Amino acid sequence: MTPERFNHCLRVIRWTPINLASALQCELSWIEALETGMEEVPAGLAAWLEVLAFAHEATPPPQTYRGRRAKV
Repeated sequence: MTPERFNHCLRVIRWTPINLASALQCELSWIEALETGMEEVPAGLAAWLEVLAFAHEATPPPQTYRGRRAKV
């Protein structure tokens, strides 16, 4: 997985590098290295991110709730 694809997947999933580091319980510095291409994205992580990105692209959030506000 290229750094460009890695970053694209994160944008599609709507995760920041901090969110991914939290989900994986790893160091943010490692995620930043994956972002820049200083570290290679492991195949298992790449596959997982691709599945998540595909799911998010296939089922976008419903637009019905746009602009909703609390009634109080």
